[in-house]
Amino acid sequence: MSLFNVLMIIWAVLTTILVILLIYRSTLTIHEDDQLFIDQAESHMEQEQTALIARINRLQTPVRALATSSIALAIVMFGIWIWNGLSQQ
Repeated sequence: MSLFNVLMIIWAVLTTILVILLIYRSTLTIHEDDQLFIDQAESHMEQEQTALIARINRLQTPVRALATSSIALAIVMFGIWIWNGLSQQ
């Protein structure tokens, strides 16, 4: 198996995980409220929103890392593809 094929498989796995995390994050943000009017009877809603925001913020670092890795790997694969094309002439 060539280096290009291995990089393609790694890129596909990283990008698939990234897409799954982005879909998960978007499903979390559907339940996020812009405003919250709370009295003592509905104080549990504030705790739910705080936990939801904490989960969304925890996902930020892996999403950024996977996006950066996916873009960098795509650039490397493009460079290898160009190099292979130029060297075969």
